[in-house]
Parts: sequence; structure tokens; C-alpha cells
Amino acid sequence: MTDVDATDFAVVVYREDDGWEVEILPVALTEDLDGLVHALRQQPSLGGTIGLVSAGDDFFVAIRLLGDDEMLFLSDVTASVDWPLARQVLDVLDIPVPEDEELDQVLPVGDMSIFADLGLDEMELGAISGDLDLYPDEMLLSIAGRLGFAVAFERALDALG
Repeated sequence: MTDVDATDFAVVVYREDDGWEVEILPVALTEDLDGLVHALRQQPSLGGTIGLVSAGDDFFVAIRLLGDDEMLFLSDVTASVDWPLARQVLDVLDIPVPEDEELDQVLPVGDMSIFADLGLDEMELGAISGDLDLYPDEMLLSIAGRLGFAVAFERALDALG
């Protein structure tokens, strides 16, 4: 098990009154995909709800709920070896946990077009998640910037301390 620390966080992102809102979710949800999806479904939003999780220095998960549709994106498939949340994402996506010989490749999995209708295409999402010079929280900030909620995202993270 990996220790939960200050680099672990989960947020819910939604549109309200023509603006983006970002709220911090309980840190326990960084290890529980079902709980995270349940929490996201509690937030009513006409344009759907986005969940973003940063786990340590290793990976991030993006979830997007639009009606009954559930889209998942995991920034690094190899994180599933050590992190329960990443393993749970692979289970839902029906992707096997990588074998030892496959652990040298950092590859994203899931719905690469998760944010395409919001202006972040598959190529850009792949480039952001594949940038080994960025930590997961920095990747999420970059995504937030491209989607237009960087200010609200930073404000929410500042509240974490």
C-alpha cells in the first residue's frame, strides 16, 4: 500500500451559472473508484461532472460522467501494480495489470477522448500525460488550463494548504 500524503487529492469539477466550480473531495476517495464515482454522481450538473485524482508523484485519474455514460482515463498503466485506485480503473476498463517486462513503459489507458468536446483532443491529453518532467498535479493543472478551469482548480488546491 502507498501512503496517502499531501500530493494525494481528489476534486469534483462541474459547471454552474456559466462558470466552472472545483471542490475538494475526501482524500479517502483517492483509493476507492466506486466511492469516487458515487461522490461525482451526487453533484448535479447539466454538462456532466469531472473527477480528477492525483496520486503521489505517480499518476492521475480522470473520470467524466455525462448522464449514464462513465468515461475513465488513467495516466500511467504501470501505476496499477502499486496503487489500488489505478488497479480498480484497469478492472473497470477490463485491462490486465502489466507484467514485469511491461513495466518500463509509461502509457495512458482509457478514454483518450474524454475531454475532446471540451477542447482537449487525444493527442494533447497523451502529450500531457506522457510528459515525464511533470508531476500528476502539474499535469492536472495543465488540463484544467486547457479546459478553462485552472483558476478554480488552483483555488481549490490552495485550500488544501
